[in-house]
Amino acid sequence: MNIATTDYHTAGEPFRIVTAGLPPIPGDSVAERRAIAIGSGGTATSPRPSALDDIRRLLTREPRGHAGMYGGFLVPPDDSEAHLGVLFWHKDGYSTACGHGTMALGAWAVDSGLVQAPDDGTALVRIDVPSGRVSATVHRAGGRTTGVTFRNIPTRIVARKIETATARGTVEVDLAHSGALYASVRAADLGLQVVPGQLAELTAAGREIRAALADHPAVAAVRDGIYGVILFDELADTPAGPHQRNVTVFADGQIDRSPCGSGSSARLALLAVDGRLGAGEELRHESVIGTVFTGRALAEQDGGIVTEVTGTAYRTGEHRFVLDTDDALGTGFLL
Repeated sequence: MNIATTDYHTAGEPFRIVTAGLPPIPGDSVAERRAIAIGSGGTATSPRPSALDDIRRLLTREPRGHAGMYGGFLVPPDDSEAHLGVLFWHKDGYSTACGHGTMALGAWAVDSGLVQAPDDGTALVRIDVPSGRVSATVHRAGGRTTGVTFRNIPTRIVARKIETATARGTVEVDLAHSGALYASVRAADLGLQVVPGQLAELTAAGREIRAALADHPAVAAVRDGIYGVILFDELADTPAGPHQRNVTVFADGQIDRSPCGSGSSARLALLAVDGRLGAGEELRHESVIGTVFTGRALAEQDGGIVTEVTGTAYRTGEHRFVLDTDDALGTGFLL
């Protein structure tokens, strides 16, 4: 096994782009390729064994990766209108959407020369992901990429104020689908704050809420169920609009180091329908490590709300990973 990658981080969250070494991934669309990658009888967080999934495991497990690793397999787009397609993956399996990954891919597409861009100005990168077509506007100055704006598919409000029993008491949960289904919970309602010192408690609460809602009709109606639980703090508004800090617990207890791109879309839509985010206003959205996205709710479309999220993405390295046939650890381990 010989795999080439280019790695980025978006506001602290890793994104590993596989550029060479993949086996053929059959399918007529990105969504179909994801279904084939998961395999018959598999699930989004428990895919069937395959040569392709061995690569995901190799790249997300120690000693080559870690339990917080995220990345994507480059695949053909659904048609010539898009520049590329991608299958998003994490330590447990395959997701339908990834905002921070879309931002990283936009930066990579321009930095690698796949998409031409001016030294000063912007370039639009269109990307087919399992949940639909998204775009990344790459901002440039002095020949360098200075930021990326991710425009998501419309975010749909699924349910509001679902009373959910937890070990810390009953809380109200809002559900929004922004390429994947996100549950939003005020951290204070759990007696918690979004700070690194409470990460273990936040993770446990996120996993508990996800499990508690698994059989709720609003969740059961959505394929793959809840992808992420967003635990958020309300902070003092800025002159531009609301200010929140969050940690998103996704998959089986994985933590987003960034403010979560698709999760930010979910928060933006909820704030907009509550009248807290007006036209021309923006959300300052902080992560548990203090990095920042800014986001805007743009317009209603197809029964949802179109959002944009802006952040930074930086290349961290280029790698060639190998697996020696005599290596007893194989594709690695997770701690």
